[in-house]
Amino acid sequence: MNIKTILIASLLLASSAAFAQEQLQMPRNIQQAYEKGTRSTDGTPGKNYWQNAADYDIKINFDPHTRKLSGTVNIQYINNSPDTLKQILFKLYPNLYKKGAARANNIDAKDVSDGVQIQKLSINQQSEDVSKLRINGTDMQVRVKPIAPKSKATIAITYSYTLNEGSHTRTGQIDEGSHFVAYFFPRVAVYDDIDGWNRNPYLGSQEFYNDFCNFNFEVTVPKNFVVWATGDLKNTKEVLQKKYAKRLEQAEKKDKIITIIDSTEIKKYDITAQNPTNTWKFEAKNVIDFAFATSDHYMWQATSLVVDPKTKRRTRVDTAFNPKHKDFLEVTSFGRKTVEAMSYTFPKWPFPYSHITVFNGLDQMEYPMMVNDNPLEDRADVIMLTDHEIFHTMFPFYMGTNETKYGWMDEGWATLGEWLITPIIDPSINDDYGVAPYGAMAGTEIDLPITTLTTQQSGTSMFLNSYPKPALGYLYVKDMLGDELFLKALHHYIGLWNGKHPQPYDFFNAMNAGSGRNMNWFWQRWFFDGGYPDLGIAKVQQQNGTYTITVESVGSKPLPVDLVVTYADNTSTTIHKDVSVWEKGNKTTELSFKPAKAVKKLELKHSHTPDSNRKNNLYEVKQSS
Repeated sequence: MNIKTILIASLLLASSAAFAQEQLQMPRNIQQAYEKGTRSTDGTPGKNYWQNAADYDIKINFDPHTRKLSGTVNIQYINNSPDTLKQILFKLYPNLYKKGAARANNIDAKDVSDGVQIQKLSINQQSEDVSKLRINGTDMQVRVKPIAPKSKATIAITYSYTLNEGSHTRTGQIDEGSHFVAYFFPRVAVYDDIDGWNRNPYLGSQEFYNDFCNFNFEVTVPKNFVVWATGDLKNTKEVLQKKYAKRLEQAEKKDKIITIIDSTEIKKYDITAQNPTNTWKFEAKNVIDFAFATSDHYMWQATSLVVDPKTKRRTRVDTAFNPKHKDFLEVTSFGRKTVEAMSYTFPKWPFPYSHITVFNGLDQMEYPMMVNDNPLEDRADVIMLTDHEIFHTMFPFYMGTNETKYGWMDEGWATLGEWLITPIIDPSINDDYGVAPYGAMAGTEIDLPITTLTTQQSGTSMFLNSYPKPALGYLYVKDMLGDELFLKALHHYIGLWNGKHPQPYDFFNAMNAGSGRNMNWFWQRWFFDGGYPDLGIAKVQQQNGTYTITVESVGSKPLPVDLVVTYADNTSTTIHKDVSVWEKGNKTTELSFKPAKAVKKLELKHSHTPDSNRKNNLYEVKQSS
């Protein structure tokens, strides 16, 4: 071997070692958290990990006719941080509709409002001059007497605002007599070990980041209006007439679907207690948000199932809908099957909450224990929408991720959940949502790395990086590890970080530790690097009846290899290799097989493998005459 050959060989070995031991790029602000010991490189919360929390006592009146919401919020805020807080940042999400507020999308002129009106505010019994509050869009910053580490602050707020009639962005009026009400109360922003206060304004595009809190919630509405909400209804017999309360009680114990309110009973107006108004009381513990919905003309179906065979704990699945939307007649069944699949198949973790309600609204949006879904004509779309939004229960609600900065940490998982659960509900559906658009746009100027902050993206870039690209990354790791080891790694991550605030590196490190494999080579190339996916058939050789196919990774994104072999009789078989074939940085890999019958063509093809250039995917075998 000459010197030149030795040098080339050494460089190749060094390159292989670099791929195997590659360290993930880490911004300085994230590094500081590891240096302070709040997070650990083994994926566990650090010995100095902390997060703040609060107890919310909310009492409001909501008038469905005027859409006026008013009431009080009393907060016991717990500063678990090592820092003395000299200010509190509040989030006023309804200010998205306030005149002059920054917004990602235009709204109807009739929905431009005065925003949240603060009538009273006190912190630790010290009243603030509400005329001098510093409100900038959806953020309100209040200077306070210093709140020491490990101490509490008592906050009392009296407020009101008018819910939007149209311009429905995740919340608002559905129709005359039906409303989905979310982000409706002043809340303390997240203060964490990465950024301090979460100062990212809500613009209507990126989603949310909230602390885990306990909620006692009371809402007063006119008679005949039924209320569904995050949390458990604590005064069922006070607000529902006896026969409806009994049906709800039965639904909590039975597997079959029970109609709590049918289409004929709606018109009798005898469902609720016949007081001028009724106060509905709910309680939710350790959740990151709270939403409610109300209607005076919606049907209500419910069922329940055992989600934890060890404890026999049950989850109730509700659907509240306008009877004219016939697609919702199956949603309770779809919801039940989704909760069952989540508990027993993927992610194979007992559904963490006591109930989930799918409400017939005008959006496609998730909330703790609530879903706001629009009606759809296509049955497959209804299934995919239902399981996608319910799957969000795990990510971000159970896991507490920062959706505002890292949309891929929840939307990517919900997309994968949708891909896997939809065919369980209906095997005839092949759900490949977003895969083809990614293949078409990959490697263009708008195709940014997944780890680009969601706050720095919009439009197609944000869609690709939030939905199909991370979902494909998770799917390829699942394929590479195999179901058993993948679930072991995923359960390790969930077990460590549920009820907390994992950041991207906590996920990557926890998955590495849980699987016992350093997968940084894949995380780096799929989540951090640019590039595009493109496999091609570089060469086909036949010798002694054996085919040897050389597959080239033309692009830099590692993809699984699925070679579909079609025979002369039009039957076919698939030869599969997972993404680990590219772990060493090699550009080619070989597949060999000896067919039992004549081969017609070879093609690289799979519904969940995007390919930016499919012209190099096909090889047609010349048939002998």
